[in-house]
Amino acid sequence: MGFATKTKNMVDELTGATKERVGDVCGDERLRVEGVRQRDDARARQAREERAEQSDRELDRTAR
Repeated sequence: MGFATKTKNMVDELTGATKERVGDVCGDERLRVEGVRQRDDARARQAREERAEQSDRELDRTAR
């Protein structure tokens, strides 16, 4: 996983968390839910990328 992918996931996670908090403060349930979804999607993408990297490392290790 490249630096750009990690950065995008982190930015999406932080943006989602911000939307969630702003929605809480303003009482905007739609914005809060949108933020939760965005944050969760970013975390899921990051986890998939990390699992793929781990699989690649294991394949490299067993190929030797």
